[in-house]
Amino acid sequence: MRTIKRDLDALENSGAPLWSRPGPGGGYGLTIGASLPPVSLSPAQAVALMAAVSAASDAPYADLAAAGIQKILDVLDPRTRARADELARRVWVNALPSSSRTIRSALEEAMAEQRVIRIRYTSRDGTTTIRDVEPVLFASTNGQWYLIGWCRMREAMRWFTMSRIEQATVTKAACSGHTIHEVGEPPANARTVHGRGK
Repeated sequence: MRTIKRDLDALENSGAPLWSRPGPGGGYGLTIGASLPPVSLSPAQAVALMAAVSAASDAPYADLAAAGIQKILDVLDPRTRARADELARRVWVNALPSSSRTIRSALEEAMAEQRVIRIRYTSRDGTTTIRDVEPVLFASTNGQWYLIGWCRMREAMRWFTMSRIEQATVTKAACSGHTIHEVGEPPANARTVHGRGK
């Protein structure tokens, strides 16, 4: 109960318009029509987000991440925004050219919706094939992004270098349920982007 009281005091001190009602059926809440203040970032935190997305412009969902960061920047107070803009000018990124936005969008959609994706893929030896793939995960290693999925042609789990995918179309077919565990053990230093508390 003390922690709740401290949290309520902190909200009240931040200017959040709270109401309280004692007794059975009572409680605490925000005044109707009120909202909590926007998330606040330091200039360095804002630039850290911009740098991470800029350095990984070929990553899955990078465009959506950039749009999300822009929304955050738009609600920063003017002083913090100006300091973040100044600091951002001091961080340069030489990002690798990314795969086609159309291809990445199709891969992202197939992964999110767990639909089979038909790709035209050119292997390292120059052989081009059309394959139906059930997407299981995206992985980045040694500066390359990969689509890892169940290849229906080979009837096996395969790693496809995303920059070698020349065309991608999401089909209406649902994936059959292949899991991350079928990919095998991740490298010792691999981690998910979830990363809470790490």
